[in-house]
Amino acid sequence: MSSHTIDRFLRERARVTPGRVAIDAAGVRTTYGELEARSDELARALSRGQVVSTLTGNSAEHVALLFACAKARAILHPISWRLAPPEVAYQLDDAGSSVFLVEEPYRELGEAALELASVAPARELVSGTPNASRAVEDGDGLLLIYTSGTTGKPKGALLTHANCFWTNLSFDLATGIGGDDVVLAFLPQFHCGGWNVQPLLAWWKGARVVLERQFDASRALRLIAEQRVTTMMGVPANYLFMSQDPAFGSTDLSSLRRCVVGGAPMPVPLIESWGRRGVEIVQGYGLTEASPNVLCLPPEDAMRKIGSAGKPYPYVEVDVGAGGELLVRGPNVFPGYWRNPDATAETLAGGWLHTGDVVERDDEGYFYVKGRVKEMFISGGENVYPAEVESVLHDHAQVHDAAVVGVPDGTWGEVGIAFVVADAGVTEEELIAFCRDRLARFKVPKGVRFVDSLPRNSMGKLQKSELAVEA
Repeated sequence: MSSHTIDRFLRERARVTPGRVAIDAAGVRTTYGELEARSDELARALSRGQVVSTLTGNSAEHVALLFACAKARAILHPISWRLAPPEVAYQLDDAGSSVFLVEEPYRELGEAALELASVAPARELVSGTPNASRAVEDGDGLLLIYTSGTTGKPKGALLTHANCFWTNLSFDLATGIGGDDVVLAFLPQFHCGGWNVQPLLAWWKGARVVLERQFDASRALRLIAEQRVTTMMGVPANYLFMSQDPAFGSTDLSSLRRCVVGGAPMPVPLIESWGRRGVEIVQGYGLTEASPNVLCLPPEDAMRKIGSAGKPYPYVEVDVGAGGELLVRGPNVFPGYWRNPDATAETLAGGWLHTGDVVERDDEGYFYVKGRVKEMFISGGENVYPAEVESVLHDHAQVHDAAVVGVPDGTWGEVGIAFVVADAGVTEEELIAFCRDRLARFKVPKGVRFVDSLPRNSMGKLQKSELAVEA
């Protein structure tokens, strides 16, 4: 039997502590024994290699489905409910979805996407007898998470059982979780971090996960006090909104042992704000293709190494390549993009994961992320690739040229500003509405600047640095 597969997380935990609460979702508690039984039931409706696509909020049922996929050697493909119908349809077609399960609140989005898609996946699971197959193997795919691409088309990053095992082990060694922890989980389960940054480790260890469908600052503070939450993970915007809540100063945070932050650098004033409440902040850096954990900055170094993303997690090896690009390798690094050998070969050239991020390393071995080779920016913890937004703008009949850049924003970290060459009479409101109909909300530019032309060099290459100055 393989020792690095995620199905064992739940099987062994359910055997040891079946009556312990695994999930508390809005007061409805699911024990490890119940989660094991439900995942077994769902697994009987799945078969090896199936791609199971979902549109759902965070839920205990979705957790059971992940473990069912793990047991049946199927692949869970969680789709963001923030996307527009054409974006969902693209993922269904690209993934070759066998099953498409849609939660009621997202039924309209799911139906609209299916009308545009070429595939015709099953819409429900029918439980049957256990599928006869070999035992689950380390290299079996488990999660298919789509990331936006510099060419304007998202790519599916396939994460294996072994990827998820090793990233959880390394996370545990760097900033662990114990069986007595209470984990507040509100990151969406269509993100790698919604599984591999605390929740899966918590279920491996037998901890209790307070699972929220989505983030609400006031409710999160209330849950910390009421449920005696000991640890949680969020992006800087989550911590900002909680710190700005009127109840922040009076909420009992004494149970919080440690908070993890990722998705973007944590502003120093925000670190200090939580520090004054006695809460340690663990900062880090990661990307989906690394499952996602790469760098971690311990809380004791948060102020001494302000701005640093830290050092590599255990079992993670990093280097600095040409142009200062951060390179990563280790058992957490994905095997490649789904049905995209060319993109895989480019990203994993030379046996290293090429992150596209430029870093500097100080004399103590701490890394600082200085910029992005591929011009991606992060808005509210979500990766936004300008090429994808520019592609939509170019689809507008009266737009002749467009460029999108990320600029600093006090709330979301960064937001997009579009520079557009268009016919007279086209308005900012019109273009933003055009984008809103075709893109997830976080990708829609916050503003539009109309220009006569875009700056280019003698080779015709767009000079976005000049646009960033103007923004």
